[in-house]
Amino acid sequence: MPSNNLIPVNGVIQNISEFDNNCCMQEITIRNSDGIQNFIVSPDTYVISEVRLRIGMNVTAFYDADLPIPLIFPPRYQAIFIGRRNPQETLYAGQFDRSLTSLDGALQLNIGRSTEIVTSNGQPYNCSLEAQTLIVYYTTTTRSIPPQTTPRKIIVVC
Repeated sequence: MPSNNLIPVNGVIQNISEFDNNCCMQEITIRNSDGIQNFIVSPDTYVISEVRLRIGMNVTAFYDADLPIPLIFPPRYQAIFIGRRNPQETLYAGQFDRSLTSLDGALQLNIGRSTEIVTSNGQPYNCSLEAQTLIVYYTTTTRSIPPQTTPRKIIVVC
């Protein structure tokens, strides 16, 4: 299970190649306003909705900031989660408490009638969201502290 220190990187896929002569691992190059970052997509990486990653696709990749990272440039991170991103939408990954506030205090969820809540394999999820790792899709937040949002979709990574 990933730590509570998941860092998102948004950008456009520039390149996809085999990593280290291993056909089960890929190196994905993502470009954004900060430059280029490389991500290793391994069999342990959760590719959201099992989408086929392609050059030119807008994505968000999450890495665990608690894992060691080789001191190379451009940086190369182990992707924990990666998925397609609508440019008008934000993805957040992390754990939430009983009040549905993220453990890092960055986001509070208000579940609406239209919020789709599913497991990582697409099945409906009807249990408590507390202490689960969630991937949250949302568009806008309030200006309160913490910011609040009514997400479009929540994926529970059981």
